[in-house]
Amino acid sequence: MYKILLVDDEILVRDAIRENIDWGKLDCELIGDCENGKQAVEFVKTHEVDIVLTDILMPYMDGMELSHFLHDNYPDILIVIFSGFGEFEYAKKAIQYNVSEYMLKPVTAMELTKVIENMKEKLDSRKKEQRKMESLTQVSQDYHKNANVIRSKALDCLVKCTREVQVSLDELERMGITFQAASYRVAVFDIDTYSEMYQMDMDKQQESALMAFVLFNVGDEIVVREKAGVVYQEGNNRVCIIFAGNRTKEFSESIHRICHEIQKKVKEVIGLETSIGIGSWVRSPYELIYSYRLAAKAIDYRYLLGGNLLFDMEEKKTDNSIFLINDLETLTEAIKSGDRRLMEETLGQIETEIKSALVEKSYACIYLQQVIRAIGNTCQSLSEEPEKIIAQREALLKAVTEQRMFSQAAALVEKYAQEVFDELQELNSSSGQRQGMLAMDYIQKNYMDPGLSLNSICSYLNISTSYFSTIFKEMTGETFIEVLTRVRMEKAKELLENTTMKNYEIAEKVGFSDPHYFGISFKKITGKTPTEYAREKRR
Repeated sequence: MYKILLVDDEILVRDAIRENIDWGKLDCELIGDCENGKQAVEFVKTHEVDIVLTDILMPYMDGMELSHFLHDNYPDILIVIFSGFGEFEYAKKAIQYNVSEYMLKPVTAMELTKVIENMKEKLDSRKKEQRKMESLTQVSQDYHKNANVIRSKALDCLVKCTREVQVSLDELERMGITFQAASYRVAVFDIDTYSEMYQMDMDKQQESALMAFVLFNVGDEIVVREKAGVVYQEGNNRVCIIFAGNRTKEFSESIHRICHEIQKKVKEVIGLETSIGIGSWVRSPYELIYSYRLAAKAIDYRYLLGGNLLFDMEEKKTDNSIFLINDLETLTEAIKSGDRRLMEETLGQIETEIKSALVEKSYACIYLQQVIRAIGNTCQSLSEEPEKIIAQREALLKAVTEQRMFSQAAALVEKYAQEVFDELQELNSSSGQRQGMLAMDYIQKNYMDPGLSLNSICSYLNISTSYFSTIFKEMTGETFIEVLTRVRMEKAKELLENTTMKNYEIAEKVGFSDPHYFGISFKKITGKTPTEYAREKRR
């Protein structure tokens, strides 16, 4: 029976709860009642308690303080809080103390019975998990006492070449394991829940070793039945299979079938999904390390493709380069023109291209960062607070690299695109803002033209210079010349930092026909000559 402690400063409430709940039917026992949190603290120190039912407002120590104490010292105790209407929002703050349920007074016997039944289900589930973990722990302890540990270590040494291969082969032969097949492949199995996709605490790390042992048993049973190779545990978390046989289409299909069967069986037994990487064929046990490395690399594609993965490196295309220039132009034009459907389609196409190319995480992040910069450039020059826009964009660039899955990183980019799109739509609501945005776009595309002038841009927009100057200053806070100079200087700084071009070449690239005037303008803006800036910043 589960043991329940009641804490309330009103004796009538305690009496009503004690007398109106059928404790026996609930298979629970009300082992005590206290009139404040201070008494409750002393009670739980000397009694076994499973559930605490507590009021919020009480003398000496209220329900929040009691919840805080239980959370820190008796985390297994489930807490149910009663509160009056005015205290309810206050009570909900106790979520930080893992409070299981909040009940608004007055509480009926039927409502309380239902809540206690829910608490019982939580406790039953917890006990079931504890029994399961205890059972797995015992099995694992037994396993580590037998010869499978020695066998796994010897196979791991062979595959990773951590000692002389012939020494490993001799040791394995004494165990009855020989390598006389025509070809070999290594497959690496990794349970998704315990991978880099998720952050693990100490309990999860211990649990992962137990679940990997289950994976080992399942894999060993199926591979032995199929006479397809040998299975071993790699450390505490992964399981590997050395497939041995002839390099035929039939055996390759058999390897895939075996891997799928192991995935399915593990899911049935422990309810967890497994990802599998299959390395290339090799002809000798001396070459197993090459197959293993590719199999381990295949597991890394889980970042792009998601969990429950089965990836065969023999089927991977070799060219994984992609070019986003055209896609980025289409994307920015869609955002500027207000075509939401085209924007979303283009983003989806870019994400598909990145995933299909099977690039490493670092490259995938670089491509997404290119998308972010392209999106940000469409609105940065129109903002009244460009520094704020830049800061937000930089924070997003960092956040993208911190995501554990590509889908999560891509979702951040999609959200950013929608926000920028909506912001530009709002700007487009007035003709003046619209013309100002077209002007900024024109400057970004034509800043390198020495002949770009106020007259030429007004001719492009088909408006008078006086009207343009008014709306442009209103929108940007700067004059046309100030914006053009700023854009040209930003481009010049990029070239000075990232190329070895001469100053006169850079001047020409950013729209200055006179290199001397370029140098004067650059120093006026940055406080440094182009040469000084390049010496300081050039990589």
